[in-house]
Amino acid sequence: MLNCRQIIDRRRELWEQAKDVQQDVEYRNAVAEYMLEHKHIRKELADRPELLIEMCFIIVDKDKQTSPFFLNDVQADFFRRLNTAIAEYRAGRRHLLRFLVLKGRQQGFTSAITAYQLACTITRKNFEGFTAADEDGNSSAIFENKAKYPYEALPGPLKPTEKYNNRKQLLFERLHSSWEIKTASRNMGRSRTINFFHGSEAAFWKDGISGTQAGIGEALTKDAIVIYESTANGYNEYKELWDGGIWENCFYEWWRTAEYRTNFESDERRVWFVKQVTDREEWIWERCRWLLNTIGLELEQIYWYYNKYDGYLKKDTIKQEYPCSPLEAFLASGTCVFNQEKVVMRIEQLKLVYKKRPPRRGNFRFEWNDPKTMDSIKDGTIKWADNPNGSITIYSIPEERYPYVIGGDTKGEGHDKYAATVLNNVTGKRCATLHMQATNSKPYTHQMYCLGRFYNDALIGIEMNFNTAPIEELERLQYPHQYVRVKYDDFTKQTEKKYGWKTDGNTRPLIIDKEIGLIEENIDLFTDIDFLSECLTFIYDKNGRPDAESGKNDDLLISDMIANEIRSQQSYTLSDVETKREQLPFALQTDEPDDEGVYGW
Repeated sequence: MLNCRQIIDRRRELWEQAKDVQQDVEYRNAVAEYMLEHKHIRKELADRPELLIEMCFIIVDKDKQTSPFFLNDVQADFFRRLNTAIAEYRAGRRHLLRFLVLKGRQQGFTSAITAYQLACTITRKNFEGFTAADEDGNSSAIFENKAKYPYEALPGPLKPTEKYNNRKQLLFERLHSSWEIKTASRNMGRSRTINFFHGSEAAFWKDGISGTQAGIGEALTKDAIVIYESTANGYNEYKELWDGGIWENCFYEWWRTAEYRTNFESDERRVWFVKQVTDREEWIWERCRWLLNTIGLELEQIYWYYNKYDGYLKKDTIKQEYPCSPLEAFLASGTCVFNQEKVVMRIEQLKLVYKKRPPRRGNFRFEWNDPKTMDSIKDGTIKWADNPNGSITIYSIPEERYPYVIGGDTKGEGHDKYAATVLNNVTGKRCATLHMQATNSKPYTHQMYCLGRFYNDALIGIEMNFNTAPIEELERLQYPHQYVRVKYDDFTKQTEKKYGWKTDGNTRPLIIDKEIGLIEENIDLFTDIDFLSECLTFIYDKNGRPDAESGKNDDLLISDMIANEIRSQQSYTLSDVETKREQLPFALQTDEPDDEGVYGW
């Protein structure tokens, strides 16, 4: 008694031995007969339709040769994720089967998802699949090459009784099952009941995703599988879905496609390429070094990537067509203020670091001297509490005798949050961030008080433009070290000292320019991925003014800029007074920095 995987393995073995199309036809015919005779095979296929693809389907490959349809790595990985999601849905552990696939060119998702729907159509009753393509030419090509051609090549016993297989639709009358493809439009899917929807190149739909969802949304069954797959097309609706947290995001790097590698023409060419990767400073060679040293790709893969890059007239096309990360794929719709390449590479580097050693997340707890009046915080009661949903992320805890500064940004309008950034004033390294959504400023201010005390009574500078309450509350609590600005009084003609940082037409360009230079020259000082993500959506608007892109935040970015600017009011050298950490309420141990320079606990 064979199972589906054994049948697939034998087909693959025969194909690799002979590459004989006729032999494969005979094998597929035998498989079809075996399926009809053995109920356990049909049961297995009912749960895993993708197995039928590798058992009996054919495909025209990139060399225009007909061959068995064996799933590549990314196709197989996606179907594993799909099967896991279906099992979770049936067990009541998830409520939606919604997937976004972000990928590079020619990774085979349209072929695989179309084949999956075809397998469902010919093996299930009452199945109704639907595909929406970005343009008419692509919908015709998908129907003819990825659906009709593989279907017509199937063994006869696997073909249900047809009502028709034209008009870009396959309809099987006795099974009451069908699959159809159309060009994405506002009215597609109306008066239908669809249990599998595939949006091909959804980021490029003429009417946008929102323009088509009204019609198709009402047609979907409650257990419908919905898959949008696409290469990126800037910061559009597809990016909004990706950021929304409702859909399951599936990103597939180009190097996971096995054929994306190129052999060197000669040993001399290989030596030349290695020398360029080692010595040259241009963007492409920096990228190649990153792929080699950080990602760990083989030279033949990197050489393939270089040749793709070299063939484009517009070199930045490589980032969108063959992205190395989702952030890179979604190029900003405006001109990014910061060096996008350095930011993206740093984010990917930190992801690898934090996957092995996550930073500490939580909040501070404390007691009031008088709980009724909340007159002052009892410093001896301040304790750190781990909480995966906490507002504070700590990358390195304070070291004895080191001075620290904390920049703070209060909640403004819209979706802004309270934010703070802690940096070591000797090294410039970012040590912690605070990012909090609150209805008023007091929870933020009290965490800032504890954070400042924790970091050796750090200098705290909070922006006063929108809200001076945190500054006043810190003053009431007698926090010992706030940033002081000099204010000129128009009435008295005198200067006076005021707590807090003020962002205005003079200081804003200054702190932005400093941040641009710091990211360009010392990107390794930055440790917070959320901060770096904000950098990617901080763009020059249509008037040339640097600002957060519409709908995006810059809270952590502003707090970091403030922290960087107020450093002059804090010492740049180690204190002569040795603080005994065990005498403070924060007796925690520090680890040595790891290879990437990110401190752990």
